[in-house]
Amino acid sequence: MADILVVDDDDVIRDTLCELLSQDHSCQTAETAEDALAKLAARSFDVVLTDVSMPGLSGMELLQRVLRMYPGTPVIMVSGLSDQEQAESLIGMGAFDYLLKPFRLEVVEESVKRALRAGRSSSDG
Repeated sequence: MADILVVDDDDVIRDTLCELLSQDHSCQTAETAEDALAKLAARSFDVVLTDVSMPGLSGMELLQRVLRMYPGTPVIMVSGLSDQEQAESLIGMGAFDYLLKPFRLEVVEESVKRALRAGRSSSDG
């Protein structure tokens, strides 16, 4: 069972994602990037799923910090904006995936599965 951190300032999205992922994994939530960083400092997570646009630190800033402090942790970015340039930029920075809201739950599940496989293979090396 993997440990997944869902970061989104929208209660409905955060709760929906955590409910979905809790069927197969241990899931925790954070409302802000700052809260997420505190949770990451307290324990390790196998995948971080974060919104791009949040009050305070953005998802992009969270991505940069996770990559620097927890380099083996895949980060999946979620955004309501269909911005190909932003998606490519985030992937180029090291995000594992970029999902658009509204998303289909099976797409989220598949992305998390791929991230878990990638995280495991990078930690095996």
